[in-house]
Amino acid sequence: MDSDNITIKNSTKGKLPRLPFVYIKNKVLGDDYELGVSFVSPRRQRVINNKYRGIDKTTNILSFPITSASGDISFDLAKVKKDAPLFNMNYSEFLKYLFIHGLLHLKGMDHSAIMERQEKKFLKLFS
Repeated sequence: MDSDNITIKNSTKGKLPRLPFVYIKNKVLGDDYELGVSFVSPRRQRVINNKYRGIDKTTNILSFPITSASGDISFDLAKVKKDAPLFNMNYSEFLKYLFIHGLLHLKGMDHSAIMERQEKKFLKLFS
């Protein structure tokens, strides 16, 4: 799927949850931000995490800024499903939270109380 400066690729055999990815991306990063979103296998996510972060395990989300106006996010949906209960969320809610979290990283935010406030603000906006 490619529209509104977002490209979504699903290389897993699973069905993607229905989330308003384009709308969320545009609200957090703006209409002109070019974003690639990939849904990959746990094995692929582990390879990416090891290559770019030196961590030899999978993770639910990775986000990589490319320029100030473009970036990529990858998800391991199996890990998202597994981790959702740890955050007292269902699968779709947690995926939405992670997407917002990743977008805020692409916007240049680091883990902090300010980032947490932004996450809550956007979660409320999109619920």
